[in-house]
Amino acid sequence: MNLADINSIKKLLSSQGFSFKKSLGQNFLINGEVCPAMAEAACDDNTGVLEIGPGIGVLTEQLSKRAKKVVAIELDSRLEKLLKITLADCKNVEIIFGDAMKLDLKKIIEEHFSDCDRVSVCANLPYYITSPIVMMLLENKLPIDNITVMVQLEAAERLCAEVGTRDAGAVTAAVTYYAEKEILFDVGRESFLPSPNVDSAVIQLKIRKEPAVKVNDEKKFFRLVKACFAQRRKTLVNTVSNTMGVDKTALRTALSDIGLEETVRGEQLTMEQLAALSDRI
Repeated sequence: MNLADINSIKKLLSSQGFSFKKSLGQNFLINGEVCPAMAEAACDDNTGVLEIGPGIGVLTEQLSKRAKKVVAIELDSRLEKLLKITLADCKNVEIIFGDAMKLDLKKIIEEHFSDCDRVSVCANLPYYITSPIVMMLLENKLPIDNITVMVQLEAAERLCAEVGTRDAGAVTAAVTYYAEKEILFDVGRESFLPSPNVDSAVIQLKIRKEPAVKVNDEKKFFRLVKACFAQRRKTLVNTVSNTMGVDKTALRTALSDIGLEETVRGEQLTMEQLAALSDRI
C-alpha cells in the first residue's frame, strides 16, 4: 500500500470506520517526499528510533527502512487496527499505546534499544503539544542523540531563533541550552490530510554533551529565563522583580556588573548574559 497516496489512505480510513479527532490535532502526512527526508535526517541502520505519534504509519514505514529498530508511541488506541495493516511488513517496528508525556521513556529506551549504537527521536507532532513534548524530551535528559520533528512553521522559527532577538522566547532559550538547533526544510499545508490552516517545517535538535552555558543553579537559570519573557514590553528590572521577587536595586547592580543598562528588556539578553545574570542574583 502506498501510504502517501491520498486515495488509498481515504479508502483505508473509510474501510475501518476511522474519523479524525480534532482534539488530538490529527493531520496525517500524505506527501511522498517528506517522510523519507525526515527518516534520512533522523537515523541510519545502527540507530534505534523512538517515534511519537505514528498516526497511520507513513513516517514509521520510512523509519523502519532505515533504522535498526523503531518503537512508536501512539495515544489514539483506535489506530491499532489501521497500524496492523499499514505496518504489516515492518518487522522491526513495535507500537506502544499510551501517552508519551506520562510514559517512562528512559525505561523504554533502555529496554528496547540496548543493541543500538545510538537513539533518536522522530515525530510529526500535533501543533498544540509541540513545546511540551520537546521540553519534556530535553528536560528528562534522555540518552538520545537528536530529535527530528515536524512542527508548525511559526513554532519552528521560534524554537530555532537566536536568543537575544525578537523572534526568540523562553522556550528558545531552553532549547538552546540543551541542543544545537536547525530548520531542515519547510512543508506546505497541502502535504497533510486533513489540510491544516498553516504551513509546517522539519527541525532537528542535536543534543549537546554539555549545556550551551554554564550556570551555578540550573533551576534558578530557568526561572530567570521564564521571568525575562513573562512581560516582554516591560524592562527586565520590573518583570524579574515582579515575577521572582528579586530586589530592584540588586537587579540593577547585577545588570551593571555584566555591562547592561537598567532599561534593558529580558528578550534582549543573549544566553551568556542570561547565565551571568542568573549567577549574580
